[in-house]
Amino acid sequence: MPATVSTSTDRKLSVRPGTMCAMDESVSRREISATVSDLGWRYVLGSLSASVRAESSAGAVQIAARLAEEAGDAAEESLRMDIRRDRLIVSLQSFAQGRVTRGELDLARRIAVTLGELGARLDPGPEAGIRSVQVIEIAVDALDIAGIRPFWRAVLGYQDEPVTTGTPDALVDPLGQGPSVWFQQMTEPRPQRNRIHLDVSVPHDETRRRIDAALAAGGTLLGEEAAPAFWVLADAESNEVCVTTWQGRD
Repeated sequence: MPATVSTSTDRKLSVRPGTMCAMDESVSRREISATVSDLGWRYVLGSLSASVRAESSAGAVQIAARLAEEAGDAAEESLRMDIRRDRLIVSLQSFAQGRVTRGELDLARRIAVTLGELGARLDPGPEAGIRSVQVIEIAVDALDIAGIRPFWRAVLGYQDEPVTTGTPDALVDPLGQGPSVWFQQMTEPRPQRNRIHLDVSVPHDETRRRIDAALAAGGTLLGEEAAPAFWVLADAESNEVCVTTWQGRD
């Protein structure tokens, strides 16, 4: 299966409305989440994500082969699978459109049925010692995005995001392994505050647990005005991270 990269429709849209690309009105984020959540999928940063437990990497390969067979031609258009020693991590997104369409919702149902026939199931997590499904992005604040973007593209070995559905300058890993990088426009220098932060996109029903764990580990909640789209947290030295969900964006 060819390598694919994921794009996002959910980057800080609540505070940067000018970048929003309208989704198919017939498939809202709320509808996507409600349609697949009971099947074990979670809607995270413009894609459906879940994992499947396996007894070994060989077992994960067998499950992956069966799912690719079930998906048929749609495997080339929507399906990405990551094989690990004890699980298969699965995600669905229209690579052509950079979002979830009704085609992915149909495939999500078919995959759930196929896994049931194999005696397996989709699981968004978390489980003992294992986090939930999630997507990481790196946000870089810049006065001159055009001036610094080539540096990040070169040093990371990344490429331009193939489908621009969020910020127009985002960079992605061509192998779909590393976090994407997007650039947030600054209007004036800000030397007193860090200018690179992480966005951690998690399932909507995982946010409270993740935020509480971060606060218990010494973090500080800096802002929740945009919740449930995102919360801004910081460590003890004021380095920031945003915990984000699909909610509050339709």
